Amino acid sequence: MCKILSISRASYYKWLHHKETTEEKENKQIMEWILEFDEKYKHTLGYRRMRNYINREKNKSYSKKRIHRLMKLLGVKSVIRRKKNTYKPSKPEAVAENILARDFAATRPNEKWATDVTEFKIPETSKKLYLSAIIDLYDRSIIAHMLSTRNDNFLVFETYKRAIAANPDAKPILHSDRGFQYTSPVFQSMLKAQGVIQSMSRVSRCIDNGPTEGFWGIIKSEMYYVESHETEEDLRQAIEDYIYYYNHGRYQERFNNLAPLEVREAALNAEYPQQYPIPDNKRIAAYWASIEDKKGA
Repeated sequence: MCKILSISRASYYKWLHHKETTEEKENKQIMEWILEFDEKYKHTLGYRRMRNYINREKNKSYSKKRIHRLMKLLGVKSVIRRKKNTYKPSKPEAVAENILARDFAATRPNEKWATDVTEFKIPETSKKLYLSAIIDLYDRSIIAHMLSTRNDNFLVFETYKRAIAANPDAKPILHSDRGFQYTSPVFQSMLKAQGVIQSMSRVSRCIDNGPTEGFWGIIKSEMYYVESHETEEDLRQAIEDYIYYYNHGRYQERFNNLAPLEVREAALNAEYPQQYPIPDNKRIAAYWASIEDKKGA
């Protein structure tokens, strides 16, 4: 047999009498968990989030490199987000300044909010379902949202009313794009009456509303693109279920493996809320550096 396999007799007997090490046993267990979580979360976990879920739910402290290596051995990968469509900008009635200026860091809840509307195609129809949401930039929780088959003023106005009803003393900066709902005099009067400061993205600069655009990518890549929805009711329920999961169960490394509402609840009950600095994004920094280089050329 050794001649056929082209191995030495010593190597064969070493393999034959090999005893599984503690690390090898542990790796087998980790790989079982990887397959479990990959199936549970519909193949949406990359190695960073896979590490977060295993460490939190199994009370471990594995490194990202180890999880990454074992995922590669198993051939487990997360789904890739699809590129979003680009939309032609509309001419707004009244535009606010970009006060937020891509400063997405917040020191406490209700300091900075971001909002937008996105769409989902309803299966087997030509209709669309529109989701309006408001995100708190401190904890990245969805503090208010609404679904409708009409992308109109009522959708945005009602979302805002829900946010204020849940946070009646809030007077945040509210950032949005230049959509017609946000430039409406009626909406701007509502903000002024509450003492909310309005901020708007620059023309064709979706990066100015990065956290909201990021959430649209997350919900679509982790739910919409990987699940089948047969009816409008199915799609509505899937969106509601995902937002609940995102707020209560989608642990984030930046928040020390806590979910958004866990962070929010702790901060609202603290005299001095914990600070969560936003890590530098090397890709974005490189992108803007290249833009500046082109300007100087």
